[in-house]
Amino acid sequence: MIKRSLWLDRIKQAWVRRSIVWLSGVRRVGKTTLTRMLPDAVYMNCDLPSTLRALEDPELYFDSQAKGSVQIFDEVHHLDDPSRLLKIAADEYPHLKVLATGSSTLAATRKFRDSLTGRKQAIHLCPVLWEECAEPFGLHDLDRRLLHGGLPEPLLAARKDPPFFNEWIDSFYARDILELFGIRNRQGFLSLFRLLLRQSSGQLDYSQLANLSELSRATVKAHIEAMQVAHAVHLLRPFHGGGKREIVSRPKCYAFDTGFVTFEKGWDTIRDDDRGLLWEHLVLDGLRFRFADEDIFYWQDKSHREVDFVIRSGRDRVDVVECKINPDKLDAKPVEVFRSLYPKGENYIVSPAVKKPYKVRRGNLVFTACTTRDIPS
Repeated sequence: MIKRSLWLDRIKQAWVRRSIVWLSGVRRVGKTTLTRMLPDAVYMNCDLPSTLRALEDPELYFDSQAKGSVQIFDEVHHLDDPSRLLKIAADEYPHLKVLATGSSTLAATRKFRDSLTGRKQAIHLCPVLWEECAEPFGLHDLDRRLLHGGLPEPLLAARKDPPFFNEWIDSFYARDILELFGIRNRQGFLSLFRLLLRQSSGQLDYSQLANLSELSRATVKAHIEAMQVAHAVHLLRPFHGGGKREIVSRPKCYAFDTGFVTFEKGWDTIRDDDRGLLWEHLVLDGLRFRFADEDIFYWQDKSHREVDFVIRSGRDRVDVVECKINPDKLDAKPVEVFRSLYPKGENYIVSPAVKKPYKVRRGNLVFTACTTRDIPS
């Protein structure tokens, strides 16, 4: 078992702000295991008929619970009216600490008639972060994390198991996409999803994806939106300030996990040229753990000069994050162009080779070589 203390701390911090915490994440990312790590919690599996009967009368159920107790409603979307249960808990029983889990963002699924705005704190559980690999269970092999991915079961497996990934994709469609969003074109949806896995970290071209998947452009956009809601892909917007030569409208699309990227590409080993692309995914996960999605961007101009990640950290202030397996191989020229437009902010090189942060000069700029946890949020 992987003890994910970073996430347990985040849940406890969220309860300080709200009595309801919504924990979402893709199937088998470890939501149930994480909730069972909370001591003395009342655990309710909403898949079970007995749980459905117990929660038919929310007031009767909550009246029977001890003041200040922790209530866990796992896979809460299986209830007929899950938002009603959570709304009653938030409004009438604020002395209880409630943790509800599901695969998607709460507001977007058809069963939720109320998004609980102002009543909940949302947490997105990512696959196991690289910094979690270094300490809790002694996994120091970067190539293993890149190849196997960050879902606990394949990560801890002795070798990569292709049937696991095929089964997960089938289950993702049947239990999340079909059940929650009502998308019935299985072949078209999965064809598009597999394309996005193979093209992960590339700029979205909706017309090309429509041609390759034999779907309409409008359907491609709708399917990708469902994938976003279900946390299967993440769209990273381009940063721009009005410059005529900046890319302003084409987001990059990142798959949720490197294990699925390598699976769909047919890779059974990690070569030197593969690490940079996959390391970028791990860095993005680390940034999303610390910063709001709306504050993380990439930057590119029409001469194809690119900055991996840009973090908006204040008015007229943006930080640059470059991802490098070897921090000595950074080409600072794109960052210099970016800084000529946006001079205020810090520059970071994030590398798995760095144990303690240190300063380096590259070109006319000073960078801090570090890990994602060393970037102040």
